[in-house]
Amino acid sequence: MTPGEMIDPPAGQASRLPRVALAILVACGLAALFWPASSGREEVPGGFLVDANGRPSPMGDHLEPATLVHFWATWCPPCLTEIPAVLRLRHDIAAPGSVAVLLVAVGDSPDKVKSFLGDAADQALFDPRWDVAHRYGTRQLPETYLLINGRVADKFVGATEWDDPAVRERLRARLSGAGS
Repeated sequence: MTPGEMIDPPAGQASRLPRVALAILVACGLAALFWPASSGREEVPGGFLVDANGRPSPMGDHLEPATLVHFWATWCPPCLTEIPAVLRLRHDIAAPGSVAVLLVAVGDSPDKVKSFLGDAADQALFDPRWDVAHRYGTRQLPETYLLINGRVADKFVGATEWDDPAVRERLRARLSGAGS
């Protein structure tokens, strides 16, 4: 054989090459056509929380079209400072069709949460082993996620000044853009 001389493929393989190439091309086209489109927002993770009586409760059962999910704990000093403002925010936006506020106590005991929250404790849920919090990507407390129509629309890391007009305007802006 001389340099540059081509070797013919074994009989039968040459006729399979175009069919294999066509099959790969069709598979790629179908994948592109049916692959889920990204809206630029993360999908909401699921999971089970625990109610104050120790019963498992699917997180999805507590989500409204717009929900502020607040991960916090009684053993977290910034959380203790922030939670009164979160409760005021929940009270201020409690109109039907507005934003629901879901308080999720992470790695905490129901007794401590009841003692700290008082009457508001009956609305708290628990994530005793950080299962749901970690699905959201939470590694520190407090963290809050604004969920709109099954997507993470915004994230607040660390203690947030929920009474601050700029923070409330940020929430309103995200909510008004929810339809887009």
